[in-house]
Amino acid sequence: MTTKLTVTRPGALTTIQDAGRPGHAHLGVPRSGALDAPSMDLANRLLGNPEGAAVLETSLTGCALRPDADITVVIGGAPCPVTVNGRPAPWGTPVRVPAGATLDAGPATAGIRTYVAIAGGIAADPVLGSRSTDLLSGLGPAPLAQGDLIPVARTTRTAPPALPVAPPWPAPPAELVLPARFGPRADWFTDTARRTFLSAAYSVSVHSNRIGLRTEGPALERATEGELPSEGMVLGAVQVPPDGRPVVFLHDHPTTGGYPVIAVVEEEALAAAAQAVPGTPVRFAPC
Repeated sequence: MTTKLTVTRPGALTTIQDAGRPGHAHLGVPRSGALDAPSMDLANRLLGNPEGAAVLETSLTGCALRPDADITVVIGGAPCPVTVNGRPAPWGTPVRVPAGATLDAGPATAGIRTYVAIAGGIAADPVLGSRSTDLLSGLGPAPLAQGDLIPVARTTRTAPPALPVAPPWPAPPAELVLPARFGPRADWFTDTARRTFLSAAYSVSVHSNRIGLRTEGPALERATEGELPSEGMVLGAVQVPPDGRPVVFLHDHPTTGGYPVIAVVEEEALAAAAQAVPGTPVRFAPC
C-alpha cells in the first residue's frame, strides 16, 4: 500500500521538485527543478534515496505534513525549526515521523528555500520525465494546497545511512557574488553600463521568484534602442528589461525573450541565488 502524506499547512509556496526536465527548450518547456540543487541532493543522500528523487521545496514559511505510515525525513536547505507533534526535532539530519504525527517545517530563520526529503522520494506522476512543478508553464503537480495527498515511493531501506559528523549544508549568502560572462547582447549597452554592471552594488529585489532573481540598483544604459525579436534564453541569462535593472533567470525562466541579455551567470553560482533573501547585496564578477 502506498504511503501518503496529508498536507495540513501548505505554507506560502510549497512545490514538488526534482532535477528538472532539461532538453525541452525547443518545445518552450523550461528546465524547472530544485533551485538549490546541492541542498536537495544532500537531503536525498542522507536518506539513501536515488539521485534526483523528488522532494518538497518550501519558500519562507515552511509547511506541515501528516503521514499515514511511519516515514523518515530530512529537512535541509534554509534552516528552520522542526517539530514532530509539537516536539522539537533536529534540522539537517534524518528524523523518524510516526504514522499520524504532524511534521512541521517552520519559517526559515535564514535563506528562503527549505527542502523536505522523504525516504523513498515523492511519487507524483512525472511529466516529460520529471516530477517538478513548473510555475511558468504549469507543467507538473500544482503547488501544494491544504488537504492534498502526496504519494511516497516505497523504499527497502530500514535505516538511514551513516552520517558525517556534521552534514555540510551550505549557508545562505551574506553577499551574493555571481560570476558572469558578457554576451550575447553586451554590445547593446554603453561602455559605462558594462563597467557599472561589474562594479556597482546591487541588491536582491522583493519581486524575485523561481523565474528570476530581480535586482535593485543602478540602471544600465543602452547603446542600441528598439527591441530584439524573441530569441533563446538559457539558465543564468542576465536579461535587462526597460527599467535597466538586471534580472538573473532561474529554473522556471521562459525559453525565449526579447529583452537584451548583457551576460550569463555560471550555473554553479545559482544555488546561492536561490537562498538570497531580499536586500542581500549582489555583485556581478567577471569570469
